Amino acid sequence: MARINTNVPSLISQANLNRAYSNLNLRLERLSTGLRINRGSDDPAGLIASERLRSELAGLRKAISNSERATSVIATAEGALAEVADLLNSIKGLVVEAANTGGMSEEEIEANQLQIDSAIESITRISNTTNFAGLQLLNGGLDYLTSAVTSSQISKTKIFSAFFGSNSYIPVDVEVISSAQTAQIQLTANYGTAADGTLLSSVTLEIAGNDGVQVLAFTSGTPVSTVVDAVNRIKDSTGVSATLTDITDMTSGITLNSTTFGSDSFVRVKRISDSGDFFESQLSNERDVGQDVTAVVNGALATGDGLSLAIKTPTLNLELLLDSTFAQQTTTDSTFYITGGGAQFQIGPEVQFNQQINVGLSSVAASRLGGTQLGSQLNFLNSLMTGGDNNVTTANLDNASSIVDTAIDEISVLRGQLGAMERNTLQTNMRSMQVALENVTSSESKIRDADFAYETSQLTRAQIMVQAGTTVLATANANAQSVLQLLG
Repeated sequence: MARINTNVPSLISQANLNRAYSNLNLRLERLSTGLRINRGSDDPAGLIASERLRSELAGLRKAISNSERATSVIATAEGALAEVADLLNSIKGLVVEAANTGGMSEEEIEANQLQIDSAIESITRISNTTNFAGLQLLNGGLDYLTSAVTSSQISKTKIFSAFFGSNSYIPVDVEVISSAQTAQIQLTANYGTAADGTLLSSVTLEIAGNDGVQVLAFTSGTPVSTVVDAVNRIKDSTGVSATLTDITDMTSGITLNSTTFGSDSFVRVKRISDSGDFFESQLSNERDVGQDVTAVVNGALATGDGLSLAIKTPTLNLELLLDSTFAQQTTTDSTFYITGGGAQFQIGPEVQFNQQINVGLSSVAASRLGGTQLGSQLNFLNSLMTGGDNNVTTANLDNASSIVDTAIDEISVLRGQLGAMERNTLQTNMRSMQVALENVTSSESKIRDADFAYETSQLTRAQIMVQAGTTVLATANANAQSVLQLLG
């Protein structure tokens, strides 16, 4: 049947040629952009999955970047702390040298004091000037803020990390369940007559404690007060002090205590002479050790060391130095609050609490470093400066040495905390995030990127189909002209 008004073969050829052109254009677009999905119509489900993966990739890249920046912050702080540690070691050497009064003149000791002053000033200067991109690191600006700390109960707080979550503050409740104790040995009242409280016979005693061993000899009839005084005169070399069991009664007995608290403290009293059998028979014990404080902090059992407590949980990592009176009570508790502060690092791809870490960088200024309980108050490193209570020219060198040792320990612990965070948290986080980045990138690429081998083969096919379609359309259009033959 020959018709000229409607050329159905031509319409069919045009439709197929249009499809061939669309396929050709699609292949050219994918090859020119390198993407399989350029618009939502290319693959709606694939586009949704790809965009989600791209969002995750952006978070992973920033998590790696944040971890690298946190590592730089810690490296900056750690480098400054290393300098502080060197200065403290030099101060320690100067204090020990100043103790050699038999071989050093007053002028030389004063020169040592000037060097100590300069070193302490340098430590404070480092504290005030250490910064990273304008962020002060060691002046206490990144330390945690506390409130309601009762100094008569808690002498010193050191908070390494605290996890606030959605809370505006963290209550810290400390309940002593087992008191701190010194090592203690008692001599009962039967060492002499009830009337005068004197020794029944001569006796030679070996007194030993954490600081050393000394030997004391007493003759028959020596008053007990003399024994107490003799023990106390050597307490700096033994670590053992003595009191009357009842200070108002000369015949009440003698109590010997270690000068420090905790399980590392001990007292040993031993008779080393042939005489004085009565002494050992009246001793409650020949050797005794102290006891560490045990406490529950926010429901978790804290580790005790003398008067110090340490707790490390996923939400709280801190150390406390308790007042000796409070540490010996089990009937009261103490509560204070962490109200803010600290340095927070976002190390995960999502802004979630479990993808953040917190650390407190306390001030290392001389007025905040080396807090040591001496008597009834804390003494800090700045007390070693000229005019301070513990400067080396006043010969108060035992206290000065203790303060420097505490300061060295504090800096060492802080460096260790930062080093552990860098090595065990940040570096491992960067490695795991890098692996995740590689895998997510691979997944996103498989969904969105063009396969050039496949696309070039499809391009060749599309080109052939366009050429064939053009030829067929030309043939379909020419077929209509054959009707002219019927018109003669």
